[in-house]
Amino acid sequence: MKERILLFTLVFGLGVFIYIFQSYFNTVWGLALLCTFMFIYAMFMNLSYKLQKRKLQKYPQIINENFKPFVSIMIPAHNEEAVISNTVNNILNLDYKNFEIIVIDDRSTDNTASVIKDLEKKYDKVTALIREKNAFPGKSAVLNDAFKIAKGDAILVFDADATVDPDFLSKLIPYLEPKDVGAVQARKVIRNKNVNLLTRCQNNEYTMDAHFQIGRDSIKGAVELRGNGELIKREAIEDIGGWNNYTLVDDLDMSTRLHIKGWDVRFCMEAIVYEEGIIYLRPLYRQRRRWLEGTIRRYLEYFGDVLFSKDMSLRASLDMTAYITQFIMPGWFLMEILIRGFKVLAKQAPPHMLYSSIFIGCIIGFGFFFAARYALRRYDYMPRLDATFEALETSIYLFIIWFPLVLYICFKILFMKKDMNWGKTAHGLVKEEEDSIKAFIKKELNKTKAYTKEYTDKLKQMLAEK
Repeated sequence: MKERILLFTLVFGLGVFIYIFQSYFNTVWGLALLCTFMFIYAMFMNLSYKLQKRKLQKYPQIINENFKPFVSIMIPAHNEEAVISNTVNNILNLDYKNFEIIVIDDRSTDNTASVIKDLEKKYDKVTALIREKNAFPGKSAVLNDAFKIAKGDAILVFDADATVDPDFLSKLIPYLEPKDVGAVQARKVIRNKNVNLLTRCQNNEYTMDAHFQIGRDSIKGAVELRGNGELIKREAIEDIGGWNNYTLVDDLDMSTRLHIKGWDVRFCMEAIVYEEGIIYLRPLYRQRRRWLEGTIRRYLEYFGDVLFSKDMSLRASLDMTAYITQFIMPGWFLMEILIRGFKVLAKQAPPHMLYSSIFIGCIIGFGFFFAARYALRRYDYMPRLDATFEALETSIYLFIIWFPLVLYICFKILFMKKDMNWGKTAHGLVKEEEDSIKAFIKKELNKTKAYTKEYTDKLKQMLAEK
C-alpha cells in the first residue's frame, strides 16, 4: 500500500504540474531541462572516469597479495539440469584456490538435485544444498538458506548458466579490500550474442550498462549489483540483515540497502562473467518485467531512506536520484503527448506545440543512441559503421522493451495486486536449439540416404534388364 500511495502521489503530481503549467509556460522546456541535466551528468561521469584512469596510470593501484579471504561461491539452481554441471566445472578451474562452492537446488522438478548430488560426490570443494518442496520461493530465500552454511568471509553469487575465466576472482578480490567497500560487481557479457538480433541487443544493452556503472563507480556513486558475478563481504550482508525475501530483484534491493547503510559498492570492468542471452521475445519480456517491477518497487520502498539516511553518502544519494529520471521520463513524455494532443484536438493549443514535444522525444532517443554507440566503440572496440548500426537497432530495442514496460508496471503497482511471480529465466535454450538443428540435419541426411538408395536400386535394376 505504501508503494501504491507514493507512486499515485508522484504520478498525480506530475500530471497536475504538466496540465496546469502548460497554460502558463511551455512545459516542453521541462523535458528539455531534464534532458540537459542528464547530459551534463553523463559528461560529468565520463570526465571523472577519464581523470580516474589518468590517475591510475600515473599511480597504479597497489594490490595487497596477502588479502586472500575465503570465498563461498553460491549458485542457486531451479530446473537447471541442462547447464549446472558445466557451470560448476568451469568455476572449479579458478586460479584462486581459497574457495568453496555451494550449489542449491531450489525445489526443482527435473533432475537438477540428482546432478548436484553427483557433483558433491565428485568434488571436495562442492557442497549440495537441497531445499524442501515447501520452502519459501525466490532467489533471496535461496541465498539466505545457503548463507547459513557458508564459511566464507566473502560471498560470490553466480547464476546457474555463468562461466568465467580462471583469473576472474583474482581480478575481483582486490576491489573488496577497503573497509568501506561492501560489494563488487563484475562486468556481464552475453555468451551467445551472435545467435540472433535479441541476443545481440542484450549484449549491447549490457555494454551500455557497464559504461554507466563505470561512470557511477568513478564518482563513488550508487553502483548496483547485477545478481550474476557479485562479490559481497560477509560483514556487509550481516549488517543489512541478509537478502530481502520479499523483493523481486535481490541484487538491486541489496545494492540500495548497502548504500543506505553507508557501504560503498564498486564495479570491476576487468572481471567478466559470461551468461546466456534469451533468444525468444516472450521470455525476454517476462524477465525484463520482473527486473523493472522490482526496480521501481525498490525505489518506492526505500524512497524515504535514500533521502534521509545518515549513513548514505551524498554522492550516492544524488547519483541514485539522478538515475531515477530514466523511469520518470516515459511517464512524463506520455502525459506531455496526451495532454497536448487533447488540447490540439480541442483547439486550445496550436499543432506546433505537439510537434515540439515529439521533437524532444527524438532528442531523448538520440541520447540513448549516442550512449550506446559510445559504449560499443570504447568497450567492445567496434568499427565506427558497425557501432552506429548496432547502436541504432539497440536504441529501437530499448524503446520497444523498456518504454511500454515502465508504463505497464506503473499501472500494475497502482491498480493490481502485488504478486511474487519471479518470471524465471529459462537457461539451456541455446543447447536446446543446437540439439533441434542437429536433429533436423540428421533427419534430412537420412532422407537423402533413403532417396540415394532408392535411386541406386532402380539404376541397378535398369542395368540388369538391359
